[in-house]
Amino acid sequence: MNLEKVIFGFFILLAATLNFGFVLGDMGDPTHHAAPELYAAVVVNVIATLLKFGDRTQLGAVHLATSLVAVLQLVAATLVWFFAVREANGLISGASMAAIVSLAAGAVFANVVSVIMLVAETLMLRR
Repeated sequence: MNLEKVIFGFFILLAATLNFGFVLGDMGDPTHHAAPELYAAVVVNVIATLLKFGDRTQLGAVHLATSLVAVLQLVAATLVWFFAVREANGLISGASMAAIVSLAAGAVFANVVSVIMLVAETLMLRR
């Protein structure tokens, strides 16, 4: 068993599941979406992105691109959350939360593409 591949797969799947967990729920209801979960999704996606920098294959380049898209979407969602809370004195509106969840949903899509590529790459391996 290749420990590097295990760690890589772990962070890819963890990034996708954390992101999906944040997006799950009513888009406009702030009580359905936890800020710590969004921040954890950002951190894990950044770690997953850093792990993808060593691969010099075409598939590795696409993995890196999907990861960069996910990080960009999640950082944008975090910034929207930060400024929405700052403007509303600690309260977040349904419209702001819908924008945050929409951005995070874009990152979910990028993470799903990355997971599909990981599974396809695994299935193409020959012993």
